[in-house]
Amino acid sequence: MAEERNLNAPLYEALLRYREKKDVSFHVPGHKNGRALRDEERTLEELARVMEIDVTEITGTDDLHHPEGVIREGQLLAAAQFGAEETFYLVGGSTAGNLALILSVCTALGDVLLVQRNVHKSVIHGLMLAGAHAVFLAPQQDAGSGLSTIPSEATVREALRRYPGAKGLLLTHPSYYGMGAPLRPLAELCHAHGVPLLVDEAHGAHFGQHPALPESALTAGADGVVQSTHKMLTALTMGAMLHVQGGLLDRALLRQRLAMLQSSSPSYPIMASLDLSRSLLGTHGPAFFEGGLAAAAHVRSGLAKLPRFGVVAPPGASGEAAAYTIQDPLKLVLFDAYAALSGYELQERLEAEGIVPEMSDDRYVVLALGPGTTMEDAERLLQALKRIAEAVEESGDSMGFNVNTVPIDPFSTWNIVDDEDRLSEVSEPVPFRLTPLHSAEIEAISIEESLGRQAAEMIIPYPPGIPLIYPGETITETLKQRLLMLRDSGAKCQGPADSQLRTIQVKKRKS
Repeated sequence: MAEERNLNAPLYEALLRYREKKDVSFHVPGHKNGRALRDEERTLEELARVMEIDVTEITGTDDLHHPEGVIREGQLLAAAQFGAEETFYLVGGSTAGNLALILSVCTALGDVLLVQRNVHKSVIHGLMLAGAHAVFLAPQQDAGSGLSTIPSEATVREALRRYPGAKGLLLTHPSYYGMGAPLRPLAELCHAHGVPLLVDEAHGAHFGQHPALPESALTAGADGVVQSTHKMLTALTMGAMLHVQGGLLDRALLRQRLAMLQSSSPSYPIMASLDLSRSLLGTHGPAFFEGGLAAAAHVRSGLAKLPRFGVVAPPGASGEAAAYTIQDPLKLVLFDAYAALSGYELQERLEAEGIVPEMSDDRYVVLALGPGTTMEDAERLLQALKRIAEAVEESGDSMGFNVNTVPIDPFSTWNIVDDEDRLSEVSEPVPFRLTPLHSAEIEAISIEESLGRQAAEMIIPYPPGIPLIYPGETITETLKQRLLMLRDSGAKCQGPADSQLRTIQVKKRKS
């Protein structure tokens, strides 16, 4: 009976029953089950169809903020599917989950939280909301690719020694590139010190759901895990889940924080897509990923015949010293092995071929595959790469040497590791606050003049949304050079007042 229930999608099915009854709506939302748009000539039938299940908290649809019926049942089924003791639906993406976790463990001004430095902007925003002090931990860096993973066990141990009153450790795993390293030793360290391990697993909702996929953060022992179910699984955009286990998190407080952060009018289509996404996993099991994994393997096999392009992969090393031992097989990180095309340029050429990547940086292009990726998609990608390679070679842009003989810049755009800080993997506490600087305290200067100044704005290359600079951070030579690179490459950044990055806002110097 329990196995049969796991195949259900209780909330989604309740909404279908609601749609089939065709009751007259005297409740919000105002589109009245899509009827307000059906007579409009410009209306798309598909949108109206979605609106038929876009309801509110009426009899039979339950209440996200006090679930007792189909939402509660769906969350219980999700907890069982993903290996949690308790699961919460999120309708504001992983952002809502990250904020809730931080506000649940940092409850007093000045509370210290150990934080991996290259985290999503939502973590920085959570620190600001909490008035917390962040102790930043340097991530490990893969020597071959220049990309970063989580902090080392030694770094976490030292941070816990220096700051025994820390409220927890927050990590991002896997990275936007699908890269990672073992979490289990870090969970054990945290638990030995009586603090929770919090993991932003936004890009790993599928982890642990197939033998070929990496271990999930929950299985590794994390206490609070946030997953973007919409990223690598099948939920609608903004659909995410927060999973909890163990006794180190105050769950009553966590519920209260979620009620503060999430809309009091949550989207039922989003919640239904979470319910249905979990149901698909329960129904199909590991077979749900076979097609996407086969497509990924086909691309990797095909790339072996295209020496122009390389794929980032773990070096094969294992043990504590290895920075990079885990790779999501559904994330392909491509680069021009002959260094003629930057990641930005390769993305442009792929898009001209009708192939739309997830993101690019100065060197790499990230392709996200999934359960919906077909062998036809994989072959189309390979043919596009073949044409791009031929076009580059015909133009004479090929530099004619293999990347293995080329010195690799150890700093990718998104890796927030400063070589001036390499002697200390653990920062001093950095205070965060919501109080804005007064305009009289700020000035805009050129990037070239910014060395040694304190930033007064956040610079966030997007995607992936990892702040390169946060307000109050001192601009080093390394950071200045990265800013110039971002400006010259035309990268999209959130946060700066000058979207062209000709200038940056900094704190005025005291006269």
